[in-house]
Amino acid sequence: QVELVQSGGGLVQAGGSSRLSCAASGFAVKDYVIGWFRQAPGKERVGVSCIHSRELRTVYAASVKGRFTISRDNAKNTVYLQMNSLEPEDTAVYYCAADPLITVQTAACSREGFDSWGQGTQVTVSS
Repeated sequence: QVELVQSGGGLVQAGGSSRLSCAASGFAVKDYVIGWFRQAPGKERVGVSCIHSRELRTVYAASVKGRFTISRDNAKNTVYLQMNSLEPEDTAVYYCAADPLITVQTAACSREGFDSWGQGTQVTVSS
């Protein structure tokens, strides 16, 4: 049974940093495409960053490129999202997601391509 358990997040001041964790069970993260998504109030859930299973290719949304870093620890079966230089516009509920297939959608870090989701964690950036 695929399960994703998220931790981290909370209240951060603008310009600060935070790290989100996504611990996986029931599968090996190295074999899956893992993504981070976020949903702000009244907005759709959008892709933030994804890491691919085989070649470790990473994808970032333009709004977070250079500030956020996705990484994977195979020994801990966990994927992280390090968020630096946070802005109030980064305030959202963040979700991790996983899918075993590299498809057009997962390669593009599109939420429609992902089958399994974490519970979500709130990140609030105060100005």
